[in-house]
Amino acid sequence: TQKGEATRTRTRTTMNADIASRIEHELLKTAHEVEQQLDDELHKISKLNEEDLEDARRKRMEEMRGNQLNRKEYLKRQHGEVHQLIDEKEFFSKMKGEEKMVCHFYRNSEPCKVMTKHLRALAPMHLETLFCEIDAEKSPYLTEKLKIFMLPTLALVSKEKVMDYIVGMDDFGGGGDDFPTKNVKLVLQSKGMLNEEGERIHALKAKNDDGDDEHAA
Repeated sequence: TQKGEATRTRTRTTMNADIASRIEHELLKTAHEVEQQLDDELHKISKLNEEDLEDARRKRMEEMRGNQLNRKEYLKRQHGEVHQLIDEKEFFSKMKGEEKMVCHFYRNSEPCKVMTKHLRALAPMHLETLFCEIDAEKSPYLTEKLKIFMLPTLALVSKEKVMDYIVGMDDFGGGGDDFPTKNVKLVLQSKGMLNEEGERIHALKAKNDDGDDEHAA
């Protein structure tokens, strides 16, 4: 009887050891599968990030090339400065083919000189817009046709049509007094005459100029 009991004990021990071994094997197998899944997910994330970065670099390069081409085109059309128009004929000639044009109607007065100063500061920073000015007193036909009654007045031209006016200085925060150029910029942006593209192109030009200076040094 004792011998039989010993045999049964050995059998149970063997079975328990076998079960434990199987459980350990399954646990190791499951752990390995989970680890493999994690590795696969990390690999996918890593690959996705690399692709995203490469895509972002490509888009940035395309944007820079596009800005450079736009800048060359704008400079070819003499953007970047305030043009002094001689007469009505030149006004209509200048607006042809222009997406955006700001024309300052002025006379020899302090408020008009203030406006000219701000436009000259904005013109090289916003190549997407053509800036012009014309002596209203020497252009009576155009002044009457556009119903210019106060100076300074900015005529806002979009796609060869005068779409709006900014009359006087009140919109910029000043009567005949000076005010920050930023005020003029913000008002013109709100009217759709300036955009961020111009500033990016200006920044690109500044960066290129700095690079040229470093090479020269």
